[in-house]
Amino acid sequence: MKTKIVTLLLVGVLASSCVQIKNEMNNNFDHTFAHVVYFWFKNPDSQADRATFEASLTKFLNSSQYAKTKFIGKPPKAIRDVVDDSFTYSLILSFESAEDQAAYQDEAAHKVFIEECEDFWEKVIVYDSQGIQQ
Repeated sequence: MKTKIVTLLLVGVLASSCVQIKNEMNNNFDHTFAHVVYFWFKNPDSQADRATFEASLTKFLNSSQYAKTKFIGKPPKAIRDVVDDSFTYSLILSFESAEDQAAYQDEAAHKVFIEECEDFWEKVIVYDSQGIQQ
């Protein structure tokens, strides 16, 4: 009986923590403007290219005055036909406005990132979208 009560308490605490984390994440994501970038590397198996890319992109994002949400990802192994796992990295950013996203493009650190890493990718696709009123 004690084990069941302790288990239920732990599940409750964990569920409460997950809801709080989810709410905090939603509060940090600016729904005004999203910028999603997919990178396909020429040599996706090169650990040196990956390390340089990750370091350069992280350095740039840490200094960006405009990007709010900053997510760098790698594709998980797709288990459904509708999931495209062919890219090497993804980047998801949010901005307070389209003007902020445009200014981000001109940040010196953004230009340095491109200069340091453009030889790594063979293809880049960008999806920009403006949020709908909710």
